Amino acid sequence: MSMTQAEKAASFLALHRRRTPLLMPNPWDIGSAKLLVGLGFQALATTSGGFAASRGRLDGDITRAEAIAHATELAGAVDVPVSADLEDCFAADPAGVAATVELAVQAGLSGCSVEDFTRDMGDPIYDRGLAAERVAAAVEVAHRGPVHLVLSARCENLIRGRDDLGDTIERLQSYEAAGADVLFAPGLRSLDDIRRVVESVGAPVNVLVGAGSPSVAELADAGVGRVSVGSSFAWAAIGGLVGAASELLEEGTYGYSAGAAAGRAAVMETFKP
Repeated sequence: MSMTQAEKAASFLALHRRRTPLLMPNPWDIGSAKLLVGLGFQALATTSGGFAASRGRLDGDITRAEAIAHATELAGAVDVPVSADLEDCFAADPAGVAATVELAVQAGLSGCSVEDFTRDMGDPIYDRGLAAERVAAAVEVAHRGPVHLVLSARCENLIRGRDDLGDTIERLQSYEAAGADVLFAPGLRSLDDIRRVVESVGAPVNVLVGAGSPSVAELADAGVGRVSVGSSFAWAAIGGLVGAASELLEEGTYGYSAGAAAGRAAVMETFKP
């Protein structure tokens, strides 16, 4: 029996409060979403970069309407919680952020994110006070109705040229005080830094993983609540396509067929009536 949106959102929040981190991959279309659920993942999140690539664009080039339509499609395609990467919520002012989160609720989502990146590389991070106001506006909409949308607040310092862990922690603390359910600082790499962040806040912490990141077991030991992969699964899939195409064009051979067979088998098993 399918869960209601409110049940999915409650389940999503509960998944952050176990002894082991929630492993949350990022599909970029319905097919990849269904495959990931079929493989056993309990929750999913959209990827702004992966979705943009599927449309032949770069990350940051998707509109709010496109992001919401995409999130609605994925949330309706699987019976697990889906959270949306909504970048900066496509607005600078708190009222605009709130309007985007309202659309996220209407989309049937279980969660969404808001980040403090201004989209201006000359001045990339919002003033701390305004950033907290934007999170508070998002939280007010996310938590006011029968669906407790899980609101993730992102501090972008570490991937936007501001390598200041102290300021990052203070920002995350202010976002927690504003009511955020999950805290996220992409760019955390060392286990010591991750532990310092986890110990400095009370809300679950999401860690974006990639090459060189601590293992899931190490992150669990550090108290991390959620692990996400960002666009890396999409890049891995595109990398497989590039490798297969290059082999055919340059070598005239078909070694990629072994991986293709595994992919076909997964599709046949997951999508069968």
